[in-house]
Amino acid sequence: MNSVGSSIEMMKVVVSSAVTLALLLVGQLALSSATVISSLSDLPYDENGRLSTHLLVYPKPCEKYFGKSLTYDTYGREIHAVIGDALFSFFGETDEDYAAKEQESGGLGKTECRAACVERGVERSVVHGVMPIYRFEGSTEARNIGGWLHESCQKVEYGFINYHRPDVRKPINMYWVDSKGKRHSRGELEWGERKTHFFGTFLGHRWLFEDPETEEVLMDHVVEFHGTRTIGRHPSLIDSSANYTDEIRSALATEWNKHKKVTRTFSKLGFGRGRLPDDLFASMAAFNYNNKDYSALEEWTGGKGVFVNWWERDFFLIQAPWDLKLIWQTRIKDLVEKWAGVELENTSLYGLRRYEEGARLLTHVDRINTHAASVIINVAQGNVAKPWTIEVYDHADRLHEVVMEPGDIVYYESAKCLHSRNTPLQGEGAYYVNMFSHYRPVGDAEWYMRPNPEGTPEPLLDVGECRLEGSADEYSQGAVKCDNPAIGPHLSPSVPIATPATSGRDLFDWWKKVGEVSSEGTVGGNDRHEEL
Repeated sequence: MNSVGSSIEMMKVVVSSAVTLALLLVGQLALSSATVISSLSDLPYDENGRLSTHLLVYPKPCEKYFGKSLTYDTYGREIHAVIGDALFSFFGETDEDYAAKEQESGGLGKTECRAACVERGVERSVVHGVMPIYRFEGSTEARNIGGWLHESCQKVEYGFINYHRPDVRKPINMYWVDSKGKRHSRGELEWGERKTHFFGTFLGHRWLFEDPETEEVLMDHVVEFHGTRTIGRHPSLIDSSANYTDEIRSALATEWNKHKKVTRTFSKLGFGRGRLPDDLFASMAAFNYNNKDYSALEEWTGGKGVFVNWWERDFFLIQAPWDLKLIWQTRIKDLVEKWAGVELENTSLYGLRRYEEGARLLTHVDRINTHAASVIINVAQGNVAKPWTIEVYDHADRLHEVVMEPGDIVYYESAKCLHSRNTPLQGEGAYYVNMFSHYRPVGDAEWYMRPNPEGTPEPLLDVGECRLEGSADEYSQGAVKCDNPAIGPHLSPSVPIATPATSGRDLFDWWKKVGEVSSEGTVGGNDRHEEL
């Protein structure tokens, strides 16, 4: 629904490296007092089982080398030497391996030593998962450990959004504040999501925002991690008197026609379920956890449509920083290419959208030029009373309902296969955080008009007779069986079994059917949402 090359104007202003180095250079860091860790369970976790601080971990035998090379302050980061199980979990090596290296080389130096930065907020279960950008490999890294740590770990991106005074929507002043408390102007921050500014900055750096008319300090913020924060809050869009039934009916008819325009396919069904690598999930989940209290209300006015029920529920967005977003998207592309069987290029990756109790997502397809092969990532969820399935129509327009857990991904041909979450998210205090990444065949904006190249899997159209063998509330468990088992375990048990949709009217009927949730949490089928 959002376009590639969004008109959001991001400015990346990198604070002068010379100034930063002068501020952070504090003399040799003594590693002799670093805590020695033999088990990942000994690391510092908060009450939710997340790392409570950033870490630098290194093999203990490398302590002598790193003690000579680490010369920068490490704000917000604990230093831990690792041995035993912890050494193997982080680096895939044993104490014996390092003893052999030391004997062979006559001492451990840059070539033999490794290190890793672990982000605050990482879940205990994936704390071993460290992305390559946060790994120091002495044998291939040109910089010493101190320079690498400063540039690769202490340096972060942080974004700010101005929602101060929605009634006047005027710019506010931005300042970076040095270690002596002196303000350095960074210009004006204009109002709204489209004027978000991202800055290259460092952990521990201080940013201040001021009303230019009153000189009131609106926010005084110290950077603790990659993130985004708003100054003020966007007003809620909820309107209990709104009625969008006609718009929804029209939108579903339009989406039905749009999905028929795509001739190219990539897979038998049009979708599939997979799993993120641990290091990628660790990074995304930590980013969400660290920023969960700073999410911004998503702007759904200005002709964005009725694809979420923004007039009934608030929807929230955490924008992802540019460089980190590119790293995530490029890593995910490798997975999508393997699934789709073609070479792809990045087009769009949106931030993290947080849905809350009662949220719905209308059936639709995505932008045709840019969203050929895509992925939905469930980053986090909680207090969910019933699985909030992603509804995907396959190449024969049969409805599938796919259950996701945090770290799961669903591949889908998002410009061709209709997809949605029409059933309201259920559960007191329920939340569900997703991220979306999109790709297309390299250099081909008209991919959707092409015939399938040789070797493309044939769409699975005829699967014989199908029957419900499980219960109507068993999702992604093979409750519906067909003569051809290639249909997989996700066919919806909630609709007439394996009956294809034939028009936008069928989509509208499904939206109406699942729209009411009773106090017992069951889905009803009356006309409640005719009153939208």
